[in-house]
Amino acid sequence: MTLSSVQDVSGRLYLAVGRLSRSLRQAGVPGPGHGAISALATLVHFGQLRLGDLAAKEGVAAATMSRIIATLVEAGYVTRESDPVDRRAWLARATEEGERLVSGVRSTRVQELNRRLDKLSPEYREALTVALPALEALISDDS
Repeated sequence: MTLSSVQDVSGRLYLAVGRLSRSLRQAGVPGPGHGAISALATLVHFGQLRLGDLAAKEGVAAATMSRIIATLVEAGYVTRESDPVDRRAWLARATEEGERLVSGVRSTRVQELNRRLDKLSPEYREALTVALPALEALISDDS
């Protein structure tokens, strides 16, 4: 693959993933924004995390994550407590309500994605299936 074709694929993939992600977010129910849902989903997946660790996993500044967590705490989706090992640090954990929210958002968005996939030809669905390992490699921690 030439440099220009790699750049073309990169540009098209960037736009397609962004547009798909945005359209699936719009299919969800009103509530916390994408950044908050993403942080909450990370807490559901990894369990209790320090705010700095959560910020790093989400790729945002610690101050930004602190504001996101404050919003989620106020809404009852997250609890925040001091770290017993380092009293200067805070730990965040998803509440049961937060876990239900993430599950519901995922369910709604997965249903919308299923609806869209059903509209594709069998050839396109097979192409997506074959491409999944490559897409997963792009977002893995090892890449």
